[in-house]
Amino acid sequence: MRITEQLLDAAVVATTDMLKFNQPADGVLSTHFKVDRTGVRDRAFIAETAYAVLRRKRLIERLVGVDASPRQKVLAALVRLQGCNQRQLAEAVSPRELEWLAQFKAQAEPELTLAEQADLPDWLTERLLARMGADELLQLSRGLNQPAPLDLRVNAMKASREEVLARFAADGIDAEACRYAPMGIRLKGRPALSKHPLFLEGKIEVQDEGSQLLAHLLAPKRGEMVVDFCAGAGGKTLALGAMMRSTGRLYAFDVAEKRLVKLKPRVARSGLSNVHPVLIGGENDTKVKRLAGKIDRVLVDAPCSGLGTLRRNPDLKWRQTPDSVAELARKQADILAGAARLVKAGGRLVYATCSILPEENEAVVDAFLASHADFERLSAAEVLAKQGIEMDVGTELRLLPHTHGTDGFFAAVLERKK
Repeated sequence: MRITEQLLDAAVVATTDMLKFNQPADGVLSTHFKVDRTGVRDRAFIAETAYAVLRRKRLIERLVGVDASPRQKVLAALVRLQGCNQRQLAEAVSPRELEWLAQFKAQAEPELTLAEQADLPDWLTERLLARMGADELLQLSRGLNQPAPLDLRVNAMKASREEVLARFAADGIDAEACRYAPMGIRLKGRPALSKHPLFLEGKIEVQDEGSQLLAHLLAPKRGEMVVDFCAGAGGKTLALGAMMRSTGRLYAFDVAEKRLVKLKPRVARSGLSNVHPVLIGGENDTKVKRLAGKIDRVLVDAPCSGLGTLRRNPDLKWRQTPDSVAELARKQADILAGAARLVKAGGRLVYATCSILPEENEAVVDAFLASHADFERLSAAEVLAKQGIEMDVGTELRLLPHTHGTDGFFAAVLERKK
Protein backbone atom coordinates (compact mmCIF):
# COMPACT_ATOMS: atom_id res chain seq x y z
CA MET A 1 0.00 0.00 0.00
CA ARG A 2 1.23 3.48 -0.89
CA ILE A 3 1.35 5.65 2.20
CA THR A 4 0.91 9.36 1.59
CA GLU A 5 1.95 12.19 3.88
CA GLN A 6 -1.72 12.97 4.54
CA LEU A 7 -2.51 9.36 5.48
CA LEU A 8 0.47 9.09 7.82
CA ASP A 9 -0.45 12.41 9.47
CA ALA A 10 -4.01 11.16 10.03
CA ALA A 11 -2.70 7.96 11.68
CA VAL A 12 -0.41 10.02 13.92
CA VAL A 13 -3.26 12.33 14.99
CA ALA A 14 -5.50 9.37 15.88
CA THR A 15 -2.67 7.61 17.74
CA THR A 16 -1.75 10.79 19.64
CA ASP A 17 -5.33 11.16 20.87
CA MET A 18 -5.53 7.48 21.84
CA LEU A 19 -2.30 7.66 23.84
CA LYS A 20 -3.81 10.37 26.06
CA PHE A 21 -6.15 7.65 27.44
CA ASN A 22 -8.88 10.20 28.15
CA GLN A 23 -11.58 8.03 26.58
CA PRO A 24 -11.97 4.58 25.03
CA ALA A 25 -9.93 4.02 21.87
CA ASP A 26 -12.96 3.19 19.72
CA GLY A 27 -14.55 6.48 20.80
CA VAL A 28 -11.39 8.35 19.76
CA LEU A 29 -11.51 6.73 16.33
CA SER A 30 -15.23 7.43 15.93
CA THR A 31 -14.67 11.12 16.67
CA HIS A 32 -11.64 11.20 14.37
CA PHE A 33 -13.56 9.72 11.43
CA LYS A 34 -16.45 12.15 11.86
CA VAL A 35 -13.98 14.98 11.22
CA ASP A 36 -11.69 13.22 8.75
CA ARG A 37 -14.00 11.64 6.17
CA THR A 38 -11.50 9.29 4.57
CA GLY A 39 -12.31 6.23 2.49
CA VAL A 40 -12.81 2.73 3.87
CA ARG A 41 -9.29 1.57 2.96
CA ASP A 42 -7.68 4.63 4.55
CA ARG A 43 -9.79 4.22 7.67
CA ALA A 44 -8.64 0.63 7.99
CA PHE A 45 -4.99 1.73 7.75
CA ILE A 46 -5.45 4.46 10.36
CA ALA A 47 -7.29 2.13 12.77
CA GLU A 48 -4.85 -0.77 12.33
CA THR A 49 -1.83 1.49 12.83
CA ALA A 50 -3.18 3.21 15.94
CA TYR A 51 -4.28 -0.10 17.47
CA ALA A 52 -0.88 -1.66 16.70
CA VAL A 53 0.78 1.09 18.77
CA LEU A 54 -1.66 0.49 21.63
CA ARG A 55 -1.29 -3.30 21.54
CA ARG A 56 2.51 -3.29 21.44
CA LYS A 57 3.16 -0.12 23.43
CA ARG A 58 5.69 -1.76 25.80
CA LEU A 59 7.72 -3.23 22.96
CA ILE A 60 7.68 -0.03 20.88
CA GLU A 61 8.69 2.13 23.84
CA ARG A 62 11.51 -0.29 24.61
CA LEU A 63 12.72 0.08 21.01
CA VAL A 64 12.36 3.86 20.55
CA GLY A 65 12.17 5.11 24.14
CA VAL A 66 9.28 6.02 26.43
CA ASP A 67 9.68 9.70 25.58
CA ALA A 68 9.61 9.17 21.82
CA SER A 69 6.97 11.19 19.99
CA PRO A 70 3.70 9.57 18.87
CA ARG A 71 4.92 10.02 15.29
CA GLN A 72 8.07 8.02 16.00
CA LYS A 73 6.00 5.32 17.69
CA VAL A 74 3.74 5.14 14.63
CA LEU A 75 6.71 4.87 12.29
CA ALA A 76 8.25 2.17 14.49
CA ALA A 77 4.97 0.23 14.48
CA LEU A 78 4.66 0.49 10.69
CA VAL A 79 8.16 -0.84 10.13
CA ARG A 80 8.43 -3.37 12.96
CA LEU A 81 4.83 -4.64 13.21
CA GLN A 82 3.06 -3.80 9.95
CA GLY A 83 5.91 -4.83 7.65
CA CYS A 84 6.21 -1.50 5.82
CA ASN A 85 9.48 -0.81 4.02
CA GLN A 86 11.22 2.53 3.57
CA ARG A 87 10.15 2.72 -0.08
CA GLN A 88 6.45 2.66 0.95
CA LEU A 89 7.10 5.47 3.43
CA ALA A 90 9.35 7.59 1.22
CA GLU A 91 6.58 9.98 0.11
CA ALA A 92 5.23 10.42 3.63
CA VAL A 93 8.36 11.22 5.65
CA SER A 94 11.20 13.72 5.57
CA PRO A 95 14.79 12.81 4.62
CA ARG A 96 15.69 13.15 8.30
CA GLU A 97 12.96 10.66 9.26
CA LEU A 98 14.15 8.25 6.57
CA GLU A 99 17.59 8.39 8.14
CA TRP A 100 16.07 7.78 11.59
CA LEU A 101 14.15 4.77 10.24
CA ALA A 102 17.33 3.30 8.75
CA GLN A 103 19.05 3.60 12.15
CA PHE A 104 16.00 2.10 13.85
CA LYS A 105 16.00 -0.95 11.56
CA ALA A 106 19.74 -1.45 12.06
CA GLN A 107 19.72 -1.34 15.87
CA ALA A 108 20.40 -4.50 17.86
CA GLU A 109 17.51 -6.33 19.50
CA PRO A 110 17.27 -5.39 23.19
CA GLU A 111 16.68 -7.92 25.95
CA LEU A 112 13.05 -7.70 27.00
CA THR A 113 11.48 -8.27 30.40
CA LEU A 114 8.54 -10.67 30.57
CA ALA A 115 6.10 -7.74 30.80
CA GLU A 116 7.67 -6.15 27.71
CA GLN A 117 7.46 -9.44 25.81
CA ALA A 118 3.79 -9.75 26.81
CA ASP A 119 3.08 -6.05 26.20
CA LEU A 120 1.36 -5.78 29.56
CA PRO A 121 1.85 -3.38 32.47
CA ASP A 122 4.05 -4.73 35.28
CA TRP A 123 1.20 -4.97 37.83
CA LEU A 124 -0.96 -7.05 35.47
CA THR A 125 1.95 -9.32 34.55
CA GLU A 126 2.59 -9.99 38.25
CA ARG A 127 -1.05 -10.86 38.93
CA LEU A 128 -1.27 -13.23 35.99
CA LEU A 129 2.03 -14.89 36.95
CA ALA A 130 0.45 -15.76 40.30
CA ARG A 131 -2.00 -17.95 38.34
CA MET A 132 0.08 -19.31 35.45
CA GLY A 133 3.63 -19.92 34.28
CA ALA A 134 5.61 -17.51 32.09
CA ASP A 135 5.10 -19.64 28.94
CA GLU A 136 1.32 -19.69 29.35
CA LEU A 137 1.29 -15.97 30.09
CA LEU A 138 3.12 -15.31 26.81
CA GLN A 139 0.65 -17.55 24.95
CA LEU A 140 -2.23 -15.64 26.54
CA SER A 141 -0.68 -12.28 25.70
CA ARG A 142 -0.13 -13.31 22.07
CA GLY A 143 -3.83 -14.18 21.89
CA LEU A 144 -4.83 -10.88 23.47
CA ASN A 145 -2.56 -8.92 21.12
CA GLN A 146 -4.20 -10.29 17.97
CA PRO A 147 -7.12 -8.39 16.39
CA ALA A 148 -10.42 -10.13 17.16
CA PRO A 149 -12.36 -11.82 14.34
CA LEU A 150 -15.89 -10.71 13.55
CA ASP A 151 -18.44 -13.07 15.11
CA LEU A 152 -22.16 -13.05 14.45
CA ARG A 153 -25.15 -14.68 16.15
CA VAL A 154 -27.95 -15.94 13.96
CA ASN A 155 -31.39 -14.95 15.27
CA ALA A 156 -33.13 -18.33 15.58
CA MET A 157 -36.50 -16.54 15.46
CA LYS A 158 -35.87 -15.59 11.85
CA ALA A 159 -33.27 -17.87 10.28
CA SER A 160 -31.14 -20.98 10.65
CA ARG A 161 -27.35 -20.93 10.69
CA GLU A 162 -27.24 -22.99 7.50
CA GLU A 163 -29.51 -20.49 5.73
CA VAL A 164 -27.28 -17.56 6.72
CA LEU A 165 -24.08 -19.38 5.73
CA ALA A 166 -25.59 -20.20 2.35
CA ARG A 167 -26.54 -16.55 1.79
CA PHE A 168 -23.04 -15.38 2.72
CA ALA A 169 -21.53 -17.93 0.33
CA ALA A 170 -23.78 -16.67 -2.46
CA ASP A 171 -22.70 -13.09 -1.70
CA GLY A 172 -19.01 -14.00 -1.73
CA ILE A 173 -18.59 -13.43 2.01
CA ASP A 174 -16.20 -15.95 3.56
CA ALA A 175 -17.81 -17.33 6.73
CA GLU A 176 -17.87 -20.51 8.82
CA ALA A 177 -19.78 -21.94 11.77
CA CYS A 178 -18.33 -21.07 15.17
CA ARG A 179 -16.59 -23.85 17.05
CA TYR A 180 -18.83 -23.85 20.14
CA ALA A 181 -21.84 -21.49 19.94
CA PRO A 182 -24.72 -23.28 18.15
CA MET A 183 -25.94 -20.11 16.41
CA GLY A 184 -22.51 -18.50 15.97
CA ILE A 185 -20.83 -17.59 12.67
CA ARG A 186 -17.27 -16.34 12.26
CA LEU A 187 -16.33 -14.19 9.27
CA LYS A 188 -12.88 -14.45 7.69
CA GLY A 189 -12.69 -10.72 6.94
CA ARG A 190 -14.51 -7.63 8.14
CA PRO A 191 -17.14 -6.90 5.48
CA ALA A 192 -19.51 -3.98 6.00
CA LEU A 193 -22.76 -5.56 7.20
CA SER A 194 -24.85 -2.61 8.40
CA LYS A 195 -26.70 -2.46 5.06
CA HIS A 196 -26.73 -6.18 4.32
CA PRO A 197 -30.27 -7.62 4.04
CA LEU A 198 -29.53 -10.27 6.70
CA PHE A 199 -28.70 -7.54 9.20
CA LEU A 200 -31.53 -5.20 8.21
CA GLU A 201 -34.03 -8.08 8.47
CA GLY A 202 -32.81 -8.92 11.99
CA LYS A 203 -31.46 -12.34 11.05
CA ILE A 204 -27.95 -11.64 12.37
CA GLU A 205 -26.37 -9.64 15.20
CA VAL A 206 -22.71 -8.95 15.90
CA GLN A 207 -21.75 -10.85 19.07
CA ASP A 208 -18.52 -12.57 20.18
CA GLU A 209 -18.81 -16.33 20.45
CA GLY A 210 -17.88 -16.23 24.15
CA SER A 211 -20.67 -13.77 24.86
CA GLN A 212 -23.12 -16.08 23.09
CA LEU A 213 -22.13 -18.95 25.39
CA LEU A 214 -23.18 -16.96 28.46
CA ALA A 215 -26.79 -17.14 27.27
CA HIS A 216 -26.46 -20.94 27.07
CA LEU A 217 -25.27 -21.05 30.68
CA LEU A 218 -28.44 -19.25 31.75
CA ALA A 219 -30.44 -21.52 29.38
CA PRO A 220 -33.84 -19.82 29.78
CA LYS A 221 -36.97 -21.76 28.90
CA ARG A 222 -40.16 -20.69 27.21
CA GLY A 223 -42.60 -18.80 29.38
CA GLU A 224 -40.12 -18.02 32.18
CA MET A 225 -39.43 -14.75 33.96
CA VAL A 226 -35.83 -13.75 33.18
CA VAL A 227 -33.69 -10.73 34.03
CA ASP A 228 -30.57 -9.53 32.21
CA PHE A 229 -29.35 -7.45 35.14
CA CYS A 230 -26.63 -5.39 33.39
CA ALA A 231 -28.08 -5.42 29.89
CA GLY A 232 -26.00 -2.68 28.26
CA ALA A 233 -26.81 -2.39 24.57
CA GLY A 234 -28.52 -5.77 24.76
CA GLY A 235 -26.53 -8.35 22.80
CA LYS A 236 -27.10 -11.04 25.42
CA THR A 237 -30.67 -9.86 25.99
CA LEU A 238 -31.48 -10.57 22.35
CA ALA A 239 -29.83 -13.98 22.54
CA LEU A 240 -31.88 -14.85 25.63
CA GLY A 241 -35.11 -13.62 24.04
CA ALA A 242 -34.55 -15.84 21.00
CA MET A 243 -33.88 -18.86 23.25
CA MET A 244 -37.20 -18.11 24.98
CA ARG A 245 -38.89 -17.97 21.54
CA SER A 246 -40.24 -14.54 22.47
CA THR A 247 -42.41 -15.98 25.27
CA GLY A 248 -42.48 -15.15 28.99
CA ARG A 249 -41.01 -11.85 30.21
CA LEU A 250 -37.42 -10.77 29.73
CA TYR A 251 -36.39 -7.68 31.68
CA ALA A 252 -33.35 -5.74 30.45
CA PHE A 253 -32.07 -3.75 33.44
CA ASP A 254 -29.39 -1.08 33.14
CA VAL A 255 -28.32 2.09 34.95
CA ALA A 256 -27.51 3.94 31.69
CA GLU A 257 -30.47 5.27 29.72
CA LYS A 258 -28.27 5.79 26.64
CA ARG A 259 -27.51 2.08 26.45
CA LEU A 260 -31.17 1.11 26.77
CA VAL A 261 -32.07 3.58 24.01
CA LYS A 262 -29.62 1.76 21.72
CA LEU A 263 -31.31 -1.52 22.61
CA LYS A 264 -34.76 -0.51 21.33
CA PRO A 265 -34.06 -0.55 17.57
CA ARG A 266 -32.19 -3.85 17.98
CA VAL A 267 -35.23 -5.38 19.70
CA ALA A 268 -37.50 -4.08 16.93
CA ARG A 269 -35.23 -5.55 14.27
CA SER A 270 -35.06 -8.90 16.08
CA GLY A 271 -38.83 -9.38 16.10
CA LEU A 272 -38.88 -10.13 19.85
CA SER A 273 -41.96 -9.07 21.79
CA ASN A 274 -40.98 -10.29 25.28
CA VAL A 275 -38.18 -7.78 26.01
CA HIS A 276 -38.89 -5.06 28.58
CA PRO A 277 -36.08 -2.47 28.99
CA VAL A 278 -36.02 -1.01 32.52
CA LEU A 279 -33.86 1.90 33.68
CA ILE A 280 -32.73 1.35 37.28
CA GLY A 281 -30.76 3.49 39.71
CA GLY A 282 -28.75 0.55 41.01
CA GLU A 283 -29.08 -2.89 42.57
CA ASN A 284 -31.26 -1.48 45.38
CA ASP A 285 -33.77 0.26 43.10
CA THR A 286 -37.43 -0.28 44.07
CA LYS A 287 -38.05 -1.72 40.57
CA VAL A 288 -35.58 -4.46 41.48
CA LYS A 289 -37.00 -5.05 44.95
CA ARG A 290 -40.53 -5.51 43.57
CA LEU A 291 -39.37 -8.62 41.71
CA ALA A 292 -37.61 -10.20 44.69
CA GLY A 293 -38.01 -14.00 44.72
CA LYS A 294 -40.07 -14.01 41.51
CA ILE A 295 -37.48 -14.56 38.76
CA ASP A 296 -36.59 -17.92 37.22
CA ARG A 297 -33.21 -16.90 35.82
CA VAL A 298 -30.93 -13.89 36.30
CA LEU A 299 -27.84 -13.03 34.26
CA VAL A 300 -25.30 -10.69 35.86
CA ASP A 301 -22.74 -9.72 33.23
CA ALA A 302 -21.06 -7.39 35.70
CA PRO A 303 -19.20 -4.16 34.92
CA CYS A 304 -15.54 -5.15 34.95
CA SER A 305 -12.02 -4.19 33.91
CA GLY A 306 -12.61 -5.62 30.42
CA LEU A 307 -9.14 -7.16 30.43
CA GLY A 308 -10.49 -10.19 28.57
CA THR A 309 -11.38 -7.95 25.61
CA LEU A 310 -7.90 -6.59 24.88
CA ARG A 311 -8.13 -7.93 21.32
CA ARG A 312 -10.81 -5.28 20.73
CA ASN A 313 -9.91 -2.75 23.43
CA PRO A 314 -6.12 -2.74 23.87
CA ASP A 315 -6.25 0.64 25.61
CA LEU A 316 -7.84 -0.99 28.67
CA LYS A 317 -4.57 -2.57 29.81
CA TRP A 318 -3.06 0.92 30.04
CA ARG A 319 -6.17 2.60 31.48
CA GLN A 320 -6.92 0.12 34.28
CA THR A 321 -4.97 0.14 37.54
CA PRO A 322 -4.86 -2.03 40.70
CA ASP A 323 -7.05 0.58 42.41
CA SER A 324 -9.66 0.61 39.64
CA VAL A 325 -9.81 -3.22 39.73
CA ALA A 326 -10.27 -3.19 43.52
CA GLU A 327 -13.11 -0.67 43.17
CA LEU A 328 -14.75 -2.77 40.45
CA ALA A 329 -14.54 -5.89 42.63
CA ARG A 330 -16.43 -4.09 45.40
CA LYS A 331 -19.08 -2.97 42.92
CA GLN A 332 -19.35 -6.49 41.47
CA ALA A 333 -19.97 -7.98 44.93
CA ASP A 334 -22.76 -5.46 45.58
CA ILE A 335 -24.39 -6.07 42.19
CA LEU A 336 -24.26 -9.84 42.56
CA ALA A 337 -25.84 -9.70 46.05
CA GLY A 338 -28.55 -7.34 44.82
CA ALA A 339 -29.37 -9.43 41.74
CA ALA A 340 -29.48 -12.63 43.81
CA ARG A 341 -32.52 -11.33 45.71
CA LEU A 342 -34.56 -11.67 42.51
CA VAL A 343 -33.98 -15.41 42.12
CA LYS A 344 -36.80 -17.73 43.19
CA ALA A 345 -36.19 -21.07 44.95
CA GLY A 346 -34.77 -23.48 42.38
CA GLY A 347 -33.91 -20.55 40.09
CA ARG A 348 -30.62 -19.95 38.33
CA LEU A 349 -28.13 -17.08 38.69
CA VAL A 350 -25.18 -16.66 36.29
CA TYR A 351 -22.37 -14.31 37.27
CA ALA A 352 -20.07 -13.35 34.40
CA THR A 353 -17.34 -10.90 33.48
CA CYS A 354 -15.04 -10.29 30.52
CA SER A 355 -12.09 -10.13 32.91
CA ILE A 356 -9.16 -12.55 33.30
CA LEU A 357 -8.41 -11.53 36.90
CA PRO A 358 -9.44 -13.84 39.78
CA GLU A 359 -10.27 -10.91 42.07
CA GLU A 360 -13.12 -9.99 39.71
CA ASN A 361 -14.14 -13.59 39.11
CA GLU A 362 -13.60 -16.52 41.50
CA ALA A 363 -13.02 -14.24 44.49
CA VAL A 364 -16.37 -12.47 44.00
CA VAL A 365 -18.25 -15.77 43.62
CA ASP A 366 -16.49 -17.44 46.56
CA ALA A 367 -17.28 -14.49 48.84
CA PHE A 368 -20.91 -14.50 47.68
CA LEU A 369 -21.36 -18.22 48.34
CA ALA A 370 -19.71 -17.89 51.76
CA SER A 371 -22.41 -15.41 52.79
CA HIS A 372 -25.34 -16.96 50.87
CA ALA A 373 -25.78 -20.54 52.06
CA ASP A 374 -29.01 -20.83 50.06
CA PHE A 375 -27.04 -20.84 46.77
CA GLU A 376 -24.85 -23.58 45.34
CA ARG A 377 -22.58 -23.94 42.29
CA LEU A 378 -23.57 -25.94 39.24
CA SER A 379 -21.07 -27.32 36.73
CA ALA A 380 -20.75 -25.04 33.70
CA ALA A 381 -19.49 -27.98 31.64
CA GLU A 382 -22.58 -30.05 32.49
CA VAL A 383 -24.97 -27.16 31.77
CA LEU A 384 -23.41 -26.69 28.32
CA ALA A 385 -23.23 -30.44 27.62
CA LYS A 386 -27.01 -30.73 28.13
CA GLN A 387 -27.36 -28.34 25.18
CA GLY A 388 -24.94 -30.31 23.02
CA ILE A 389 -22.03 -27.92 23.62
CA GLU A 390 -18.96 -29.96 24.51
CA MET A 391 -16.19 -27.81 25.94
CA ASP A 392 -13.09 -28.52 28.00
CA VAL A 393 -14.19 -26.35 30.92
CA GLY A 394 -14.76 -27.23 34.55
CA THR A 395 -17.19 -26.13 37.19
CA GLU A 396 -16.76 -22.55 36.03
CA LEU A 397 -16.45 -21.26 32.50
CA ARG A 398 -13.10 -19.71 31.67
CA LEU A 399 -12.60 -18.70 28.06
CA LEU A 400 -9.30 -17.40 26.71
CA PRO A 401 -8.37 -16.24 23.20
CA HIS A 402 -5.33 -18.50 22.77
CA THR A 403 -7.32 -21.57 23.89
CA HIS A 404 -10.87 -21.01 22.65
CA GLY A 405 -10.50 -18.27 20.04
CA THR A 406 -12.94 -16.02 21.94
CA ASP A 407 -12.58 -12.98 24.17
CA GLY A 408 -11.57 -13.74 27.74
CA PHE A 409 -14.68 -14.58 29.77
CA PHE A 410 -15.46 -15.98 33.20
CA ALA A 411 -18.84 -17.30 34.32
CA ALA A 412 -20.17 -19.19 37.33
CA VAL A 413 -23.58 -20.89 37.34
CA LEU A 414 -25.38 -20.71 40.70
CA GLU A 415 -28.70 -22.12 41.80
CA ARG A 416 -30.94 -21.15 44.71
CA LYS A 417 -31.69 -24.27 46.71
CA LYS A 418 -35.30 -25.41 46.68
